[in-house]
Amino acid sequence: MTISSLRDIRLLEESHIDPMSGLGSTYEMIANGAAIDPGSIALSFFLRSEDFKTPVTWTYADLLADITRAANMFRRLGVDRGDVVAYILPNLPETHIALWGAETAGIAFAVNPLLDGSQMGQLLQAANTRWIVTVGSNPDPEIWKRVESAAESLTQLRGLLCIDALKHLPGYAGSQALPTTLDNVPVLDFHRELARESGDELNFTPPGPEDIAAYFCTGGTTGLPKIAQHTHRNETSNAFQVKTFVAGHIVAPGQTVLTALPLFHANAQLGTGLAIFAGGGHVLLASADGYRTPGLIEHFWEIIEHHRVASFSGVPTVYAGLLQTPRTGLDLACLNRAICGAAPMPVDLFRNFEKETGVRILEAYGLTEGTCVASINPPDGESRIGSIGIRVPWQAMCTMIVDNNGNFERLAASDEVGAICLSGPNIFPGYLNPGQNRDIWIDAAGPDGIRRRWLNTGDLGRCDADGYFWLTGRKKELIIRGGHNIDPKTIEEVLAEHPAVAMAAAVGRPDPRLGEIPVAYVQLRAGLDADASSLLKFAAEHISERAAAPKAINIVDALPVTAVGKTFKPTLSMWEIESVVRAEAEAAGAELAELHVEQDAKSGFVAYYRVRDPDSAGATALGTALGRYTFKISSTDPTL
Repeated sequence: MTISSLRDIRLLEESHIDPMSGLGSTYEMIANGAAIDPGSIALSFFLRSEDFKTPVTWTYADLLADITRAANMFRRLGVDRGDVVAYILPNLPETHIALWGAETAGIAFAVNPLLDGSQMGQLLQAANTRWIVTVGSNPDPEIWKRVESAAESLTQLRGLLCIDALKHLPGYAGSQALPTTLDNVPVLDFHRELARESGDELNFTPPGPEDIAAYFCTGGTTGLPKIAQHTHRNETSNAFQVKTFVAGHIVAPGQTVLTALPLFHANAQLGTGLAIFAGGGHVLLASADGYRTPGLIEHFWEIIEHHRVASFSGVPTVYAGLLQTPRTGLDLACLNRAICGAAPMPVDLFRNFEKETGVRILEAYGLTEGTCVASINPPDGESRIGSIGIRVPWQAMCTMIVDNNGNFERLAASDEVGAICLSGPNIFPGYLNPGQNRDIWIDAAGPDGIRRRWLNTGDLGRCDADGYFWLTGRKKELIIRGGHNIDPKTIEEVLAEHPAVAMAAAVGRPDPRLGEIPVAYVQLRAGLDADASSLLKFAAEHISERAAAPKAINIVDALPVTAVGKTFKPTLSMWEIESVVRAEAEAAGAELAELHVEQDAKSGFVAYYRVRDPDSAGATALGTALGRYTFKISSTDPTL
């Protein structure tokens, strides 16, 4: 059935009480999808943008056989049900093969290959990683250098498997040179080890629904990563929910979905991966570096036409770039839906994209803790600009009023802002570190009167009378000005309406009297110009809440973003703290010798500084001045 409203969701649930109860592992779900048409194309890939017309391909029979080989390989290498295999990879066909094979034999751990070696090492150690799958010197030697650095601290590591990505280049006949060992653990060739295995069937019993399938590092704007756990039930349930919600538009046998978001992120792996494979669709993997690949945006519309792409997912910065890419004379009738769910879409960008391209954008919402997707604007119903849509089937979603300690007080009324809470088979069992699970659960009756365990997402929002949800901010991002809470979205939405503004992000600047005052960072549209004073005037004239008007606007070439394109506000907050320290040092007459700001897992933001003359009156005055702020300060840091 088609889904156009919350009523359709409820009717579907009434007629199919628990359709996910029969789902097993992710391996079994892919196998069931492959059985629809084993000879159809499941996965295509091109390494360079200019090679998009001649991709390498896998049929469903090929893909399932390679995943089976990978699972058997990991089991031969000693990976048992609770053992962790980390994949530190760009977007490659082998990434899919390795991760689904790892989930079948043990636990797959998605690690961002752009992390520095130190942080990568901390995460790998926390996960008790046994094997690493990565790339050697091809195509990015920097990844190998980071992995080398990270591996030095891993006491439980048994070995590494290396992929040669250049083997996908047309006419490539070379091979990569690999060390035989790294810190006394073996370094093996992934392709050679894979070829040793049979792809006919698993040589061990597949995992069960409640077994842990994967670890993911939580992304977003809220700070240092936590490691979230997914069970096989979580992933198969959410894939089934998504497949059911968008059936025929995005998920259908033979229908092509372009994937260019990173595969270490749940959206690409599950939303445009497992859900597509489960429905017998075709995943077009657009190059190793995704949207960051040189020439991909420039060739994007040609790729859509050539491969008859039906859908893709992107973030606002991608949509803004695509609007500036010529598409005249191309037949794009195949493209009927696009998804935006990693960050809120500016209203003007949303409207301009739909008007100029004729492609309908479905804004969605999800988080790693909910496996991937929690709500979407219905593909057959009304898309409400700015809304994250209605909940996916077989998942409860509501807004709750909670106190400052996260304790339940009551359900929020229609259109009343509260904490967005989720309950269902797609909700994760918790973080790997038990201490991080204390404040995320709520035991309460939902709108239907049924008592459940709910995940408090930490996001603030409201639900209208028709079941559409609207994000209003994140509790931890609130700017608190003299005890007055300011939602940064209030500032960002107004600035986004300015014709010269492409993107805007508001944060709190530390203030000794008010605690914080609102400031904004702005990225201008290509070819347009505006100065800070005119933007400040515009904001003051259009922001109805006087206290929310920003006190300063900083124009930057590009806002800092995460690997999946979300604005990374901790960087902006650190810039503001550094600016405050420099201003106070100047006022105190203290000459700074060193200054840097870091985000500490326990203490939050810490400003480390050193003055040239620590015994001077200026140094004393600076210490006194900085003591008036809420951020942590330290004049002693071993790295300075």
